[in-house]
Amino acid sequence: MQKQEQIVKMFDNIAPTYDVANRVLSMGIDISWRKYACKQTLLKIDQDDLNIVDVACGTGDMMGMWKNIADDMDKDIHNLIGIDPSSGMLKQGQEKFPNFIFKQAFADNTGLDSNFADILSISYGIRNVVARKEALAEFNRVLKMGGYVVVLEFTKRKKAGPITRIRDFYLSSILPKIGAFISKDKEAYEYLPSSIDSFLDSESFCKELVRAGFEIVECKGFSMDISTLFIAKKVKSC
Repeated sequence: MQKQEQIVKMFDNIAPTYDVANRVLSMGIDISWRKYACKQTLLKIDQDDLNIVDVACGTGDMMGMWKNIADDMDKDIHNLIGIDPSSGMLKQGQEKFPNFIFKQAFADNTGLDSNFADILSISYGIRNVVARKEALAEFNRVLKMGGYVVVLEFTKRKKAGPITRIRDFYLSSILPKIGAFISKDKEAYEYLPSSIDSFLDSESFCKELVRAGFEIVECKGFSMDISTLFIAKKVKSC
């Protein structure tokens, strides 16, 4: 089995407990990170009647956030589409949000039309995409010129120090135990710190976004840089 298929199968297995684990492991702080990302992006767009795509949508949390924040700002969403390769995650998402559109597809091959989306988001999923450069090219294709890609992700810290050690201790020693207890899947939550370790630091990921035809609008770390937000504007087609 290829690595990407193994990752998808892992998410299929933990889908029923995924939401509970997320809230417990982040102590609910991820909700504020998502709210900030949605609001800051929507403030940059004057138009209504938006097309928003959420890739690696999981159980639809970010989609729900886009809808709530857009409603609060009196912005209309014409299309809100969730993309994920995991059938288990999509099943949970469809049960939570029966009126949302979910589509089973990979990040590097969404099957969406070119120049379709005003906003494309991916939250805590890009590090799980094996074909990351191909996925970024796909995001560029799907977005309209001037549209925004919004990424929330766990990134590596470039400099060691007390904060890094505290963060790494939580991710490597505490998080896997709690995640395994909730999901009964030890391997899945041991994968998380290793996937962060094999991902990029924020500066390196910004460079990848630029190479993929985007201009960095905002790069912001949250909670000791456990999570990083990237907002980037499509400035050229690749």
